[in-house]
Amino acid sequence: MSTHPTGRLSQRPDGLYLMVDRLFNAPIEDVWFTLTRPAELEKWIGTYTGSPSTGAVKFLMSAEEDAQWEYVSILECSAPHRFACDVGTGDDAWRLLVHLVEGDHMTTLTLGQRLRSKDEVATVGPGWDYYLDRMIAARAGQPLPEWQHYYPAHAQYYKELEMPSPSH
Repeated sequence: MSTHPTGRLSQRPDGLYLMVDRLFNAPIEDVWFTLTRPAELEKWIGTYTGSPSTGAVKFLMSAEEDAQWEYVSILECSAPHRFACDVGTGDDAWRLLVHLVEGDHMTTLTLGQRLRSKDEVATVGPGWDYYLDRMIAARAGQPLPEWQHYYPAHAQYYKELEMPSPSH
C-alpha cells in the first residue's frame, strides 16, 4: 500500500489541532456506521463498551501493544455528521473531533485531534494516517497496512508543517 502523509494544522478556539481527511465512495450513514459500531471499529482501530447514550464509554485500541481500556467522555454526537469526545482522563486526555459531509455520492471524513504542543504532531500525524488507512482497508476487505510504513516515514512531513496564521 502506498502511503502519503495527509494532515494539516488548524487553530481552533480551544487550541491547535491536527486535521486529517479521507474521502469515501459511500453514503454518509455507511461511514458513520464504521465509526460508531463496536464490531466495525474493531476491524480497524479498537472497540468500546458502555452506553454511548449516557456520554460515557470505555475504549480499547486493538492495534496498540499493551493498550489499556480508556475512559471516553462523549461531548457531542450529531449523527451522522459530527462527533466529539475526550479520550482518557486528567492531563493525559486528548480531544478528538470527527466531521462527515456527503456530496456527489461521496463522504468526506475530517478527523481532528487537539495537540498539547506542535511537537506532538510528529507522532500523532503518522498515527492518524495509519488508522484512517486501516479504516479504508477494512471497509474494502483488504489487508491492513503496517505501522512501519507510517512511522518514522511520515514524521518529517509532520515536523515541517507550518503553524496556521492566527484568525482575526
